[in-house]
Amino acid sequence: MNQVILKFKEVLYSVLPITILVLILHFTLTPLDITLILRFLIGAAAIIVGLTIFLIGVDIGITPIGNTIGSAIARSNKLWIVAAAGFILGFFVCVAEPDLHILAEQVDSVSSGLIPKISIVVIVSIGIAALLSLGLLRIVYNFPLSKLLTILYGLVFLLGIFTSREFLAISFDASGATTGALTVPFILALAMGVSKLKKDSKSSEEDSFGLVAVASAGAIISVMIMSIISKTGEITGSLATASASTDIFRPFFTHLPTIAGEILLALLPILVIFLSFQKISFKLSQKDVRKILFGMLFTFVGLVLFLVGVNAGFMEVGNAVGYSLSLLDNKAYVVLFGFILGLVTILAEPAVYVLTHQIEDVTSGYVRRKAVMISLAIGVGMAVALSVIRILVPQLQLWQYLLPGYMISLAMAFVVPDLFVGIAFDSGGVASGPMTATFILAYAQGAAEAIEGANVLVDGFGIIAMVAMTPLIALQILGLIFKMKSKKGGMETNG
Repeated sequence: MNQVILKFKEVLYSVLPITILVLILHFTLTPLDITLILRFLIGAAAIIVGLTIFLIGVDIGITPIGNTIGSAIARSNKLWIVAAAGFILGFFVCVAEPDLHILAEQVDSVSSGLIPKISIVVIVSIGIAALLSLGLLRIVYNFPLSKLLTILYGLVFLLGIFTSREFLAISFDASGATTGALTVPFILALAMGVSKLKKDSKSSEEDSFGLVAVASAGAIISVMIMSIISKTGEITGSLATASASTDIFRPFFTHLPTIAGEILLALLPILVIFLSFQKISFKLSQKDVRKILFGMLFTFVGLVLFLVGVNAGFMEVGNAVGYSLSLLDNKAYVVLFGFILGLVTILAEPAVYVLTHQIEDVTSGYVRRKAVMISLAIGVGMAVALSVIRILVPQLQLWQYLLPGYMISLAMAFVVPDLFVGIAFDSGGVASGPMTATFILAYAQGAAEAIEGANVLVDGFGIIAMVAMTPLIALQILGLIFKMKSKKGGMETNG
């Protein structure tokens, strides 16, 4: 019961700031329709309850499954099993990731069906699966993470030269959106399961991070290849007209069956794979299996509540706030609110909780959760502010941010301790979870719709990519400071 209360308090303190921010804006700069505000408040309540249940479910369901499967794969001691299992698990987990469905739906809607949802979901899932497989082999072969990331992002920027502007933003956004509330706990647990079997405990600790980063590069590469092969010409987009319904509860009931179906689809393949492994290899006790099944049920209920709250309460308000602030004469408001939004939204990302707790656990408290959270929040705040500036200034292109950003990140990877490199690149994907894919993306699209000369498809997307990139630098700076302090104190570091 203490754990439940603790998680409830954590979630409550995280969601409250963004709720208060929107209410302050409602009573000052951008008065919103009362129906929207009431839906937003109901959505916030659903998010708080849903996140609490989801996090309990991850602890007793998703994480043990990932750990057990990871250990079983590594115990086989056969490379082809590690590679094949990585591909199959990666595909099924990714194809069912709710964040990816949200992004693909938004791309489909904004492009008026020219970029179909199903093609984005399948192509991205293949990319993630292939790179997850490669990431597991990296752990087995002890290949340095910094070198692999340099090779992968070198390929990304080479492909980026031939990729259209529209697909460039979507490809990087897909990378961030794919590593969401469902895939991150599973991939982290899988990595820990595989790396734990190494004899070198220090190497095992470092290898448990970095798999999310490697897998997420697959999403970028696959969408870029799709763009190059399809040779899609220039596409313009615009936001769908907002619902004029004054019924406060209807959107919640409308979204409920669709989201419940998507989450069921998300969890079913993982459940089937777990039960198959249990019959063939695990042989866990009935008590353990029952506990994991309850965890899966909690994960299902929590995710459904969370996503219903986000979709029925947060998305529309995000669009409306971005649109209204951009119409004000003083454009500094839209940038400043973007910064504050990024700062507080990261606190409400469920995957961030999972990651920061695992960082503290695996480093035995050596890397404090609070320090990781503060670094992430500042980094994401800056990412959102810079993205809003890009919408306001048409001459600024996404690659002008991403190219130097990733070059700095990759250069730092060679001087920062290896453990921090893995943490930083994992955090890039983790930071851009459901709240970013919904509220922040909606805010940017609302701003792009309002600003003359901005294209919603080109300028409204790309913000998830920025959110995913900035923590790479912020957390590696933290690692660098940590390294310098450790040297002064006579402690050992690597890298």
